[in-house]
Amino acid sequence: MKKLPTDTDVNIELFQDDFKDIDHKFIRNIVSIFKITNENWKKIGFLCITNNATYAYGEEICEWLSLKHDPKRPQQIGILNGKKIIQIDSGNEFVVVLTDDGLVYIASSEPRWQTNNTFRLISTCDDDRFEMIACGQFHLLLLRQDGTVLAMGCNSKGQLTGNSDSSYKIFVKTGLKNVKIIACGFGHCFALTNKNKLYSWGWNCSGQLGLGNTFDRRKPSVVPFINGSINSLIKNIIAGPYHSLFLLEDGQIFGCGLGQRHINDNKQDSKMATKIPIENVQSLACKNNLDFSFAMDKSYNYYVWGHGVNKLSPEKLNGQLESFVAASILLLESPITFGLTTIDTCDLKSNNQLFNNPDNYDVKFVIDDKPILASKCYLKMASKYYSRMFSGDWKNTDSVVINDYGYDTYYAYLRMLHDNNHIRIKHSNIAELIDLANCYGDERLMKHCRTFIQTDLNEQTLVYYLTLIDKYEFDEMHDRLVQITIKNILPKITNNLIKNKNIIYKFLELVSSEQQSFLTEE
Repeated sequence: MKKLPTDTDVNIELFQDDFKDIDHKFIRNIVSIFKITNENWKKIGFLCITNNATYAYGEEICEWLSLKHDPKRPQQIGILNGKKIIQIDSGNEFVVVLTDDGLVYIASSEPRWQTNNTFRLISTCDDDRFEMIACGQFHLLLLRQDGTVLAMGCNSKGQLTGNSDSSYKIFVKTGLKNVKIIACGFGHCFALTNKNKLYSWGWNCSGQLGLGNTFDRRKPSVVPFINGSINSLIKNIIAGPYHSLFLLEDGQIFGCGLGQRHINDNKQDSKMATKIPIENVQSLACKNNLDFSFAMDKSYNYYVWGHGVNKLSPEKLNGQLESFVAASILLLESPITFGLTTIDTCDLKSNNQLFNNPDNYDVKFVIDDKPILASKCYLKMASKYYSRMFSGDWKNTDSVVINDYGYDTYYAYLRMLHDNNHIRIKHSNIAELIDLANCYGDERLMKHCRTFIQTDLNEQTLVYYLTLIDKYEFDEMHDRLVQITIKNILPKITNNLIKNKNIIYKFLELVSSEQQSFLTEE
């Protein structure tokens, strides 16, 4: 499975101090970015991606790539021309890029990585096609498309497995196969197999491996995940320097290591996976050198906890936060990115003063006898649909009755048009929002809906989303549906059949009866 982005449609204005000198015409072409920092959070620079190319911005990253830094214009990276980047991660003094054709490139100021002042293609072997990368501070994990896990870099704590020397040029085989997710902390590693079996190895000074002790491991060891009592599958794994977190598909979080405390015991860090008291979590964010973590629940509330912020339990962050990048600004001197981050560079600024303002409106939308106030002029600029309708059928009206959508759904949509293209999508409104996006021809809203489903699609939600995926032809999700069905659903059906022989006999009788009926008709 390919790693899903942690943040989508992040407001580019959050990086205004970093990009204050860049030409605004270039900024409008940026579709995603990745901020590179070192072990001490010093900014090294950015990778900026447009629809056509990848650029480096910042003195240090340009120096790594033999490029001349220009504060007004990011520098194009020639070796990545024509490459679609799907994941970026970094460690101390190195950054790694994964492209959609399964190739991995690395750039670094560290001579041992042998990058020769450019992005070095890690392997040219035809069999080496990868679908996920994960960086520690001094090592790198790679998940090959056949499910095999390889490692490179420093092996001082067993990150590469075994007692071999560090390896910066040649892959080290970890011995792990049939893996679907990999993750790294500062010096420790995780791998989750297709059968939801979790392995950990490497540095374990604070119990971050979840094995019940603080002994380092040079061999992948099975994590006794709550003694196997958790029914939900693991959806995501993140790790900091001395802690690790596991997000389950049912929205629960479990953690181990520094700053991860049991709900009923705040005296000691847990050395085994213990429940973190937040429910209905949709996404997590951390980095391999960040000693606290963020979480976002399905109501778009953001939380923070951990050793680095002296919070033993998750604390809800104040304000209308729209991304983990925005959350990071509340705790750090400047924003950071958590992986490859898509950017919203919409020219329309926030116009909340024009939304539902009784002192400044010229049209009201009425849904279930409740009004939503707006400005025709602004809506015509913000939406082709409203531009057409307020120049036609609704031209001379100051009140529009909406019968096809609920109040909450329509309110959320109009708010999106006034609030930097940001929208709160929930299970309760996703079906109506997709229908609205389709009817109104709003590609931005449809993109938000697709991203929400892609992020939330799992074994529990598959049946609910199946109809929407089929009806609106979300073809890019078909492979994910098949993968979930084969790996998670079919084995359970098979196990149920094996446990209940009567069901098998009834099934065989049905098949036999149908076969006899067919032969009789012939």
